[in-house]
Amino acid sequence: MEANCNMINMDDTCELVANNNVGFPTDAANNGIHKPSLLGANKTTLGHHVARRLVEIGIKDVFTVPGDFNLILLDYLVAEPELNLIGCCNELNAGYAADGYARYKGVGACVVTYNVGGLSILNAIAGAYCEDLPIICIVGGPNSNDYGSNKILHHSIGLPDYTQELRCFQPVTCHQVVVNNLDDAHERIDTAIATALRESKPVYISIACNLSAIPHHSFIDQPLPFYLTPKLTSERCLEIAVEITSEFLNKAVKPVMVGGPRLRMAKASDAFMEMVDASGYAFAMLPTAKGMVEESHPNFLGTYWGPASTPFCAEIVESADAYLFAGPIFNDIVSFGFTLPIKKDKAIMVLPNRVMIGNGPNIGCVSMKSFFEALAKRLKRNTTAFDNYQRIHVPDGLPIHPNPNEALRINVLFRHIQNMLSSHTTVIAEAGDTWFTCQKLKLPQGCGYEFQMQYGSIGWSVGATLGYAQAAPHKRVIACIGDGSFQMTVQEVSTMLRCEQNGIIFLINNGGYTTEVEIHDGPYNVIKNWDYAGLVERIDNGEGKCWTAKVHCEEELTEAIETAMESKKNSLCFIEVIVHKDDTSKELLQLGCIFAAFNSRPPKDH
Repeated sequence: MEANCNMINMDDTCELVANNNVGFPTDAANNGIHKPSLLGANKTTLGHHVARRLVEIGIKDVFTVPGDFNLILLDYLVAEPELNLIGCCNELNAGYAADGYARYKGVGACVVTYNVGGLSILNAIAGAYCEDLPIICIVGGPNSNDYGSNKILHHSIGLPDYTQELRCFQPVTCHQVVVNNLDDAHERIDTAIATALRESKPVYISIACNLSAIPHHSFIDQPLPFYLTPKLTSERCLEIAVEITSEFLNKAVKPVMVGGPRLRMAKASDAFMEMVDASGYAFAMLPTAKGMVEESHPNFLGTYWGPASTPFCAEIVESADAYLFAGPIFNDIVSFGFTLPIKKDKAIMVLPNRVMIGNGPNIGCVSMKSFFEALAKRLKRNTTAFDNYQRIHVPDGLPIHPNPNEALRINVLFRHIQNMLSSHTTVIAEAGDTWFTCQKLKLPQGCGYEFQMQYGSIGWSVGATLGYAQAAPHKRVIACIGDGSFQMTVQEVSTMLRCEQNGIIFLINNGGYTTEVEIHDGPYNVIKNWDYAGLVERIDNGEGKCWTAKVHCEEELTEAIETAMESKKNSLCFIEVIVHKDDTSKELLQLGCIFAAFNSRPPKDH
């Protein structure tokens, strides 16, 4: 697979500029950044090469926090006319923003400084690793002359060992490079970027602070195309896997299919749906895969999540005599404390490059996408499971319509959010009870949906909302965030305003860490209540780029939503929703009990 870039004429010459230090003035009228002409910048430098590579792989926005070790590199990124640098309030949020950006664009990038920046962004990169998101994480490193010098530098832990940051990144990235000389910088940077795209995981690139502006013969104005080595599928293994799987499923009376989160990594969502169309099987999605396929499909059962499943979904999945799981990850949350009654001998597990067939063979070197495309041609049509679903299905009951002036309930709030959804919106759900309430939303065709269930880092959604909205300006992001999570990362609302985004944030104010309360209550779950709407107004600082409201009842909610969707559709809208501290979904109550028991198991020797 070739990178998306153009071949250049090797006879073209590159103008060399004597001044290697590129410093560009700022412009307060343009978000603090002035876009200079590239005529003054040397195009045979490492800095220029990095900027062009980011553009080539489809990145338009880079999330960053400046520090003394990355400033010259940032100059080159600013100078690239096809890149937009977005300065974030802190490194953790920059990482979350790159995560949100990659969910829509397919790849994201962030640039921070050595150690204090790198170790701060580490948590966000770990989350992206869990979610199979390719992020190019670039860190400005120490001067190349200081490596091996036994000097103690600032931003270090007080030891002359500069590898601490690298060692911290190794478990949460698929490739790491430290660039402290120019001779092999070109190859090492290209390899890291290609690996991120191939593996769909973050990579770490550290660049010595004194190298970005130095000309080198390996860098040219328009970098040569580089190639991504694809993961190969063995045709023989593919044929065996398809043969055994089709025989297994065609023998079944009521087979079903369940999609999982690694459909994204394998880029196999469309192939999965082709297989559903060809087979007529009923299908569901694991909660971690919500939004990865169109939920308007007639054979869609909903979310399979054990006792928290969409009504009548679990009954159909668990009573099937064969089930194909596409890209699943069964952690303790998805499996409801490892309680799912899935039998191995009935299950086919399809991973991005492997097919595991019941108690039979485990076949590698098979890409998920190719496998689904081939299997779709071999499956007999069987609608038995879906026919059974239609027989037992009872349409959803709606919450009792309250008095418009009585205290607002969560289920009423989400009934109104449901009505806001369209192909022009994307829902971002924060960790906590919004996992469960947002799962119940029925996504219209084309409506996006993103959340972080595997890693579950509270506060993720604020930065992710910034990044996703920047990647998809034609979509209006609707973010559902709890008050405890919001307090973690509220600063990035400032960046949303600076970027003139028009998302809608529902701040669910229930006075604490309600999810933790349902697992194990204690005084540590109570937080200081804020005037959240008033805080956002102060962040806007009278610039008029946002609109806020605080609602206590359905009547106020209805008015606020109408304003946000109509007269304030071009503004960032922040709606603080006041609800009772014990107003939770039944699913959270169930999971809280299971987690309390699971986490409190005594040691085996007691």
